[in-house]
Amino acid sequence: SAVWISIGLAFTGVIFLIGGSEHGSAAAGEYISGFLLEKSLSVDNVFVWAVIFSYFAVPAKYQFRVLFWGIFGALVLRAVFIFAGAALIQSFTITLAIFGAILLYTAWKLAFQEETEVDPDTSLVLRAVRRVVPSTDTLDGQKLFTIQNGKRFATPLFAVLVMIETTDVVFAIDSVPAIFGVARDPFIVFSSNAFAILGLRALYFLLGGMQDKFRYLHYGLGAILGFVGVKMMLTFAVEAFELPSKDFHFPTFLSLGIIFGILAVTIVASLAADKRDRDVPTSSSS
Repeated sequence: SAVWISIGLAFTGVIFLIGGSEHGSAAAGEYISGFLLEKSLSVDNVFVWAVIFSYFAVPAKYQFRVLFWGIFGALVLRAVFIFAGAALIQSFTITLAIFGAILLYTAWKLAFQEETEVDPDTSLVLRAVRRVVPSTDTLDGQKLFTIQNGKRFATPLFAVLVMIETTDVVFAIDSVPAIFGVARDPFIVFSSNAFAILGLRALYFLLGGMQDKFRYLHYGLGAILGFVGVKMMLTFAVEAFELPSKDFHFPTFLSLGIIFGILAVTIVASLAADKRDRDVPTSSSS
């Protein structure tokens, strides 16, 4: 995971060189803000994967293959969402306001609504796939499809892959509008998304069973999405009504500092609370 994060951070230098002396610093700031934003939002995605693998009782040795295809599919889906979103923003300025409203609603939901459990049995997509694709209830190694009595059947790993791709679409509805709040250039937006996603498989094996240690993460993510949502609303007002000036620009590095600060406070507070709870039985017993 550290290697993937290092590669993603190192690409900031490539963005800086591409931008040149005039725009390199601003472009690098947008990229690193987008990378950090996407990486932080992806942690929730990782925890959902852990629930899905647990529900289907997928052995750890087979999870690697499912995540390989899951991340490949996520890259393709994000590319479609990002370039479509960029085209919409360029054609219709009001798209910024719509994205901002989506982020504000998601921020409120993350911070104040109870977390909902992931139940594959209620997934309409999974039900539709099982009706269309003949499936078996038994694993055949790490194969997504198997042959039984001369007929091809999907294994439970295929159902897991469908669930992972479905959850990524849901998360993309939040993360793609969010990243447009810190960057507009499609290349910067996609590259920051891609490098964050490429490291998700390693991040899953690192954090898969640690969701209880990050109890305040949803508050931090809600605050980050709320900040980006307000920033997009402000950008829409500036571009649509020239308020207060058409040349107004929210500093990129200030956005980066706010996102990093919120994330750091959330993680430190979560780990401190977890340590305090683990120390309580020891103190009482002594």
